Amino acid sequence: MLENPAYVRYKGMHGCHVDRADGGNRLGASTTPDSPGHASGLSSFSSSSLKSKGPRMALKISRLTIPLCAIGVFVAAGCSSPAVMDTLPEPNFNGPVVSAPPPAPAPTFTTPPTTPAPAQKAPVASGRMTGPRDWTPTVAARPWRYIVIHHSATPSGSAAEFDRMHKAKGWDELGYHFVIGNGTGSGNGQVEVGSRWRAQKWGAHAKTADNRFNDYGIGICLVGNFDIDRPTAAQVASLSKLVAFLEKTYRITDTNIVGHGQTKATDCPGKFMNVAQIKSMARQALAEAGESTGPLAVTAGGDMLQDAHAGQ
Repeated sequence: MLENPAYVRYKGMHGCHVDRADGGNRLGASTTPDSPGHASGLSSFSSSSLKSKGPRMALKISRLTIPLCAIGVFVAAGCSSPAVMDTLPEPNFNGPVVSAPPPAPAPTFTTPPTTPAPAQKAPVASGRMTGPRDWTPTVAARPWRYIVIHHSATPSGSAAEFDRMHKAKGWDELGYHFVIGNGTGSGNGQVEVGSRWRAQKWGAHAKTADNRFNDYGIGICLVGNFDIDRPTAAQVASLSKLVAFLEKTYRITDTNIVGHGQTKATDCPGKFMNVAQIKSMARQALAEAGESTGPLAVTAGGDMLQDAHAGQ
């Protein structure tokens, strides 16, 4: 009868042998001298118990041995490979990190090229008679109604010289509001602005009984003696422009633009000073500036020529 392989291994492990004459049903202890422990350990087993339980017990042991061996192999393999544990990542208890999606690119807009409009010339200012800045005072204006034209009756002079002359007479300062030079004491055609005009102060150039030409008249003096000489062309041009500016700015009527001799009996502003020509040139300057002008008034002097009061 063939022996069970597990039973054979059992015998080898415990030093047991089976009497083949007994058909493998008797289990005897080994009597070899080098295994006394095994003999004493097997003495507690009876032959009858081995007959009935020997093969079955060996089969159970063999069934337990296989899984135990497999577990030992895995444990041994795990203990002998520490490098595997070292390569494992650290545990993460914070959960997965979710990255925000990248922002969408900003839309781009393309502006079609534009052709610049051709530059236009600034329109010429019309309807405004202008003059130098110092012709316009920085204080409140007086209610001017007249423009009175004079000559200095001297071959030379300037605003500064006439200021000294008038103060020598006991006057407060230069009696005129403007002085137009002839190229001697000041520039030819140069318009000098007196301190009275800057302060909008009454004049001291045409004294009458009611003093209206001083109180409300703008005094303009041209350097020269026009009973002997004629005013220079530069003086005439400057005078006509100044008269046009004052006439328009202060709404002075054409009939109220007069020579000193029209306010009283005097030769001023001289026989070679043509006041009518100055009015005509002033009207032309206003028209060129786009200003409206009324009809030219021709005066014969009237009551102004009859005012014969002496004075400044």
